[in-house]
Amino acid sequence: MSNATEHEQALQLAARVRKAMLQDDYATAHMGIDITDIGPGCATATMTVQRWMLNGHATCHGGFIATLADSAFAFACNAYNEITVASGFDLSIVAPAREGDVLSAVCSEQNKTARTGVYDVEVRNQAQQRIALFRGRSYTMKGKPVVA
Repeated sequence: MSNATEHEQALQLAARVRKAMLQDDYATAHMGIDITDIGPGCATATMTVQRWMLNGHATCHGGFIATLADSAFAFACNAYNEITVASGFDLSIVAPAREGDVLSAVCSEQNKTARTGVYDVEVRNQAQQRIALFRGRSYTMKGKPVVA
């Protein structure tokens, strides 16, 4: 089998995982997060900052930025079709996000072993200004697929 065919099959599997996960991901749906791209070990999530997401300084609450990044992370590490959960993450907010900003969280796998992984997510606004940096750590439940 060619590398191109294997890559296409991996992308198709990741797309099936995205569809299955989105069926029960109420947090992602409620916040208006869209998973715009997915592949083995990578995903992109977007979200528009709404008024109800603002804190007392009229900037996006850090918890919502973390949720956006965490969603990208979740889809990236589950794209291999093995149930994978977060074992922890760190978030550094480097600039404010404001109402109406369209945030994109791009997740990329940094290291993956049989059971653990490390993923980085960069969150930027529509002007490509960096808003946050997220590093997630994952734990894979071997032998438990996301989709049959």
